[in-house]
Amino acid sequence: MLRTFEQTNELIKQGKAVVMTAEEAIALVEESGVSEAAKRVDVVTTATFGPMCSSGAVLNFGHSDPPIRMGKVFLNNVECYGGLAAVDTYIGATQPSESLGMEYGGAHVIEDLVSGKTLRLSAQSYGTDCYPRKSIEADVSLETINQAFMFNPRNAYQNYNVATNGSDRPLHTYMGTLLPSFGNVTYSTSGELSPLLKDPELRAIGVGTRIFLAGAQGHVAWEGTQTAFNHEKTPDGGDYNAGPTLCVIGDLKQMNPRYLRAATFEGYGCSLYVGIGVPIPVLDEELMAQLAKSNKKLYARVTDYSVNARSRPFMGWVTYDELRSGMVTLNNGIKAPTAPLSSLLVAREIAGLLKEQIAAAAFLLQEPIQAFPRNPLKALNAL
Repeated sequence: MLRTFEQTNELIKQGKAVVMTAEEAIALVEESGVSEAAKRVDVVTTATFGPMCSSGAVLNFGHSDPPIRMGKVFLNNVECYGGLAAVDTYIGATQPSESLGMEYGGAHVIEDLVSGKTLRLSAQSYGTDCYPRKSIEADVSLETINQAFMFNPRNAYQNYNVATNGSDRPLHTYMGTLLPSFGNVTYSTSGELSPLLKDPELRAIGVGTRIFLAGAQGHVAWEGTQTAFNHEKTPDGGDYNAGPTLCVIGDLKQMNPRYLRAATFEGYGCSLYVGIGVPIPVLDEELMAQLAKSNKKLYARVTDYSVNARSRPFMGWVTYDELRSGMVTLNNGIKAPTAPLSSLLVAREIAGLLKEQIAAAAFLLQEPIQAFPRNPLKALNAL
């Protein structure tokens, strides 16, 4: 090992740490080699900004007089989860509005809160001796709410599927609109900047890792839901694993709406664009080699979303370099145009901001307190 988390943090505090974005680290390795780069670089910053449907926020409104134990809770007519306690609630990003349907939902409520807007709270209850009130209406904002923290069960997929459509009609999905007859290909990972593609075995990322979360300093709270370590060999003999995700937490009151944006996908519904940046310490040459993998060496699987089954047809391997080129060739010989759902521009911005914060000793690394388990992914067998 070249250096530990503790040693890296000492360098950061002293203003001596050499910090590079993943793209800068790739260029350095191409120029000087892995061994020399590993000696020179202390931290590599990674980032992604894309739709992450499994997101939401925990809110506490404070007690009214007389008090109410909120059962049915709505913010701007979007239902929140009321099965917690008294005036706590959880709003999920994909929950649609009762009146506007898929055009407005939980993601928009969260963005509106972070943008400083006032929202309408409506809640009902059955009434109890300790919480006699049965209904309440109020205007709330991020300033009037006690606690407001983002808690996202599944973010930053290591390497999400690349989607296409082999049917004879358009498909409206969480991967955007897929044109018929393999008319397009969509993807949603920032490639060589993507956090989990740079540390695929999660050697430096785990429970407790401090991250950039939508403008605030947040943490990895747990393994993300659907995390799995399913290894395959890529065409160049490399290793492919799509499965790990992050469960993340952070203070909504410290977040910036530039890195937290609501979106509506036609025919699918609401989602939330979340900006995540993860600093990865260069622990040794092996990790540096992984950090230096470029889009030319990072592969993804193309799958046909027209088949509604757990195992969709495999349509070929593509590199992120090919995806970024605007055109890929599927394994049936068809050439299809590509389009990203994620923003490389904003991912680069986040990686750069994180680099600046670490260089200024405003952001220290947190060594994971627990690694993710390597459990197989289970499936639901419906009756």
